[in-house]
Amino acid sequence: MITQLGCPMSPVRLRRTIRSSCVLILTLTLGLPLFGGLEAQQARLRVDENIRFQPQGQIIARLEAGTPVRVVGTQGQWAQVSFQGFVWSASVTARTQGTFNLIVSASGGENLRDGPQGRIIGRLDEGTLLMERGRRPAWVEVERTAWVWSASLDRSSAGVAPSSAAPARAPGQTASPPVSATARGWARARGPGVSILAAPGGDTLAVVPEGREVQVLAEERGWARVRVEGWVWMPGLQSGTAGASGGEAAVVRRDVTPRMLTERPQAYRGRLVALRLQHISLERAEQIRSDFLEGEPFLLMRTPEAPRTFLYIAVPPELMADAERLRPLETLEVIGRVRTGAASLTGNPILDLVSLIRDP
Repeated sequence: MITQLGCPMSPVRLRRTIRSSCVLILTLTLGLPLFGGLEAQQARLRVDENIRFQPQGQIIARLEAGTPVRVVGTQGQWAQVSFQGFVWSASVTARTQGTFNLIVSASGGENLRDGPQGRIIGRLDEGTLLMERGRRPAWVEVERTAWVWSASLDRSSAGVAPSSAAPARAPGQTASPPVSATARGWARARGPGVSILAAPGGDTLAVVPEGREVQVLAEERGWARVRVEGWVWMPGLQSGTAGASGGEAAVVRRDVTPRMLTERPQAYRGRLVALRLQHISLERAEQIRSDFLEGEPFLLMRTPEAPRTFLYIAVPPELMADAERLRPLETLEVIGRVRTGAASLTGNPILDLVSLIRDP
């Protein structure tokens, strides 16, 4: 006989207690809502947004504005959400290990739709794990719980019909631009608003509400590089050299090396770093370089200490004149924001140029 808090516990009761504890632990570990989801809150995405495996973690999917989700948890500025949809059955493969019973096996990923042959509401990356909820001829209904930036959720419009939250369009049709052009290179956000990303398909930095204006600096293949002016409360900023955004990401790190970036690409993504580099040439990105926009200008540079360690520094339009004045093999300090620590094509770091500091 085993006792608990001074009371005898029978073997049968002990087994039930252990079974209940295991269910609770499994539920919390997987991030599933307790009590059959009664505490989940309905919401919709205000803007197109990345869906992540964990807060600030790997991107596993992208959902379009207006997509309904259930909020099942929060962590800081991140919300854990559950979403559903349909995928083509040939693009997923069954798996028998772990909690999820499907994996996206199609090369390049697959669309997520609101019904069989329905409207596209998102894109699932190759390797994304899913839970199967049902089958239709050639289609599988799936569900997934993951994380999204909380500011991208509209929790007040959960009862609005999907056609009101996001205009329906035929499968494969390109989404309408989220900004409408005005005079003098300015544009106004429309629809539910627009997300400002660190790079095309990258992390969300801010959300521009409907009707607010941004300055368009350049346009490329449906993406616009924009500048936003505004004010923030000073106590909310961490001291340091400011870049494009405040807080920790606006402090220039001078203790980071290119090797550190390649070894921990997710840890430094979006951070400002200062590096001593040697200029090789000014290039334009080919289509094969998926981390760049096609034709985007970049500086090919290397570290003086390790001449075979190369870096790519993406150049914004406002700094092109400075980049064109650089001399071959000139050594200078480069301050940039880490786009990725390991480019998909070469494995080398890519930075978005913030400033060039040439030697006197």
